[in-house]
Amino acid sequence: MLAIERRQKIMEEITREGKVYVSALSRLFHVTEETIRRDLEKLEGQDLLRRSYGGAILNDHTGEDLSFQRRSSINSESKEAIAKKAMELVKDGDTIMMDSSTTCLALLHQLSSRKDLTIITNSIRLVYDFVTSPFHLISTGGNLRPNSYALTGPVAIATLQKYFVDIAVFSCKGVTLERDVMESNEEESVVKQWMIKQARKSILLADHSKFNRTAFIKTCDFEDITALVTDEMPNGEWQERLAGCQVNLIA
Repeated sequence: MLAIERRQKIMEEITREGKVYVSALSRLFHVTEETIRRDLEKLEGQDLLRRSYGGAILNDHTGEDLSFQRRSSINSESKEAIAKKAMELVKDGDTIMMDSSTTCLALLHQLSSRKDLTIITNSIRLVYDFVTSPFHLISTGGNLRPNSYALTGPVAIATLQKYFVDIAVFSCKGVTLERDVMESNEEESVVKQWMIKQARKSILLADHSKFNRTAFIKTCDFEDITALVTDEMPNGEWQERLAGCQVNLIA
């Protein structure tokens, strides 16, 4: 296993468990503890975790805005699985609003076989990565949030208000049974709310780590979304709640 692959697996482990131990990682990857310490040091230097005695912890708060780089390193396999499922909900000729999430970026890569798609997005990363693609791309413009590559504010919202689309696709910071769909900051939450308002149907992309996770601000109710696409089937309580809200759960 390459070092970059090992560090990816370490990030997936710490995201799932909240903490990791050097000794356990050494046994898991069949490398020395010194090698694991160097991995943790490098990941800490990228602001992806915080080292502690004997291991490392994930520093995560309800209002913490994770950088695009950090989000890209977390649960990448889960995001790819979600993207492959979500692409089945998109048809040739669809008009789509997409947020600045890394899961939406993964989905757009999966949609290369679809024809005549119009993508309206507040993500400068999506526009940059697909500048030579056959998609018809529309950027919202607006105030740049460098940490997330997201455009927000009055200009972004005014652009969204001009269009009515088939689908809004977005992710979130967390979902709970009591507080529904939540985000870490108000600026991006408002953008997502307008995407939902301007779309015939809304698709939420959320991997297993988002479930039962409280964030800073509520974005929408479950009743506002048409489908929730995830990588692992949640428990019966979740299935019952989503069915009651007429949400199509795809896992």
